[in-house]
Amino acid sequence: MFKKMASDALGLSDVGKIIDPKDFDKTDSDDYVMHEDQEKIYFLIKTRADEYCFTNLALIHVDGESAVSSKRTLKRYPYSRHPISDVFLETAGKIDIDVEITFKLGAEQFQIDVQKSQIEQLKDLYKSLLRIAEMTYENGIVIDMANQSLDKAAGILQSSRPSNVALDEQYSKLTDFGFTWLTSVRNQYHVKDFGDVFEKYINN
Repeated sequence: MFKKMASDALGLSDVGKIIDPKDFDKTDSDDYVMHEDQEKIYFLIKTRADEYCFTNLALIHVDGESAVSSKRTLKRYPYSRHPISDVFLETAGKIDIDVEITFKLGAEQFQIDVQKSQIEQLKDLYKSLLRIAEMTYENGIVIDMANQSLDKAAGILQSSRPSNVALDEQYSKLTDFGFTWLTSVRNQYHVKDFGDVFEKYINN
């Protein structure tokens, strides 16, 4: 009992372990993966209180109140709605027992400690999240530019409209074109599935 209390006080119970892929189906997270929609687990970290499950579509966080409580709260963060940013990896010093990866999903900050012996595997996750963050940022710029370009085109056409062209007809054509074009841009640059990134960097 004393050892358990000391472990919690020192934070040792929060040091996570990277789960081997063959054991993914033995975790709580696996029950909440949308296998029916081709969602796949690529990386999973388990502490005594929490699970952090990285799939091609989202982070599934099985959030425990404490290491000694059986109560869990399920939180799901789709990458398309909660962009990844501020990804950092802190390696261990000589007396440290863990390494740390931190990142943000939208406005939510995550800080996960992992056993020092698993640093090489954690590096793969770091590279994956960093690449997803870069892609999301770059794609956001393209989408913003597309929106700005359409707004400018609408302004130019409005000011240069020939007097014999009906405004409602011109507006309707521009709206139809803009919707089709922006939908095409969004489908190409608003990525929801990052399975190819995880496939590239995760070497389990």
